[in-house]
Amino acid sequence: MMEQSKKHPVQANIEENVKYLREALGVGKSFDVIQLDVEYAEKKMAMFLIDGFAKDDLLHLIMKFLAKLKPEDLQSDTLKKLVHTYIPYVEVETSDDLDAIADKVLAGPTVLLVDGLTKAIIIDARTYPVRGPEEPDTERVVRGSRDGYVETIVFNTALTRRRVRDRTLRMEYMQVGRRSKTDIVVCYIEDIAEPEIVKNIKDSLSKIDTDGLPMADKTIEEFISGRHWNPFPNVRYTERPDTAAAHLYEGHVCIIIDGSPSVLITPTTYWHHMQHAEEYRNKPLVGAYLRMVRYAAVWASVFLLPLWYLLASNPELLPERYSYIGINDPGEVPLFLQFVIIEFGIDALRMAAIHTPTSLATALGLIAALMIGQVAVEVGLLTNEVILYLSISAIGTFATPSYEMSLANRLVRIFLLITTALFHTFGFVVGILLILLLLIRMKSFGIPYLWPFIPFNFRAFRDVLLRSPMPLKNRRPTVLHPKDPDR
Repeated sequence: MMEQSKKHPVQANIEENVKYLREALGVGKSFDVIQLDVEYAEKKMAMFLIDGFAKDDLLHLIMKFLAKLKPEDLQSDTLKKLVHTYIPYVEVETSDDLDAIADKVLAGPTVLLVDGLTKAIIIDARTYPVRGPEEPDTERVVRGSRDGYVETIVFNTALTRRRVRDRTLRMEYMQVGRRSKTDIVVCYIEDIAEPEIVKNIKDSLSKIDTDGLPMADKTIEEFISGRHWNPFPNVRYTERPDTAAAHLYEGHVCIIIDGSPSVLITPTTYWHHMQHAEEYRNKPLVGAYLRMVRYAAVWASVFLLPLWYLLASNPELLPERYSYIGINDPGEVPLFLQFVIIEFGIDALRMAAIHTPTSLATALGLIAALMIGQVAVEVGLLTNEVILYLSISAIGTFATPSYEMSLANRLVRIFLLITTALFHTFGFVVGILLILLLLIRMKSFGIPYLWPFIPFNFRAFRDVLLRSPMPLKNRRPTVLHPKDPDR
């Protein structure tokens, strides 16, 4: 965002600076905002910090060094001597804007005010509460690394740089949110990523005008991608550093947001949401097989249920030898209503599972199996065929690597069910065409969403359909216009 003009410069009189910061930070109103009035080398000083963010042992060490100073040590060039000699720490800077200083304190660094100086000293000796890097639940692999991103931005940038030691890896820092001042890092490899894509993403971030980012990455996505009523995701989320590194090497741009364990990968196509790290942790033939199984499962989750409903409602469309595909006992409840009930039931069960403590998860599973299974059939609420085909669709939904894509596919399935119920064969065909047109028209930061299928690129489409051996993947995706096209 645009940097604000200075409104409250640091004064030479420390009392005025302390008064302003006490008011701006709410010292005395918030128990965790700490003000320390100290005196070293016969100079009045004041420290402002947030309890819980400051490294106590480090600040104690700095205070010990300052306590040893004599008045003559700070007689001339006071600021220069403190910053470069007497404060033994790596991350030390100065600022002459009290507004910026207040924001810095709230972000974690400690601020030192010295009487007679028109600049404050900012000591970035902060630490955030953080959990250890663990394997993400939604992106597990049988073979591979077990570390994952956490909620602290510095940890996440370190996990990324550990895997990408390129000299041109860039981590550009930004702040978004008038009140939240959320830290954001735009990450890309300068020698690979197209400058125009990087510029578009940074411009989109700089134009965000809101007071805060309560949902962090999700709020950022909605601001930079638009198309709020389009269910298909324009960015890919990942909590795996190796997945983010692989995309950086292709020429993508990653957005790391403080407070979120998910990193945004931009730009992305439909096929990025269909790939999983597990495919690259196996031999190419095994990975290709797994990818084919995944594609079949995902597309079955979208089209199988509406297609079966069309054939069951219009048995004349079925050849006689395939008549078993239809429904044997339609039951008392209309077929479409059965689908509505079970679709809502599956989603309600999913939400219940999220909110259910782990110790009660088994009991919830037993209840769900009884309700949706045998009892529902016996009372005539559902038929066996409906449960069978919905179960196949649910398996395909859970097999989708991208959680956001799985939700979008669920909405597409419901849409196709409605159009098929209203207009039968015409509704089924036109519904599919409308979804295809939507996907064809979509773009992610100027990149066609269905590339390399539309527009067609044989080499890239082969790599999308099949898990090619890594030695053969010696070219980066041309749609990203990488500065260095060769791997």
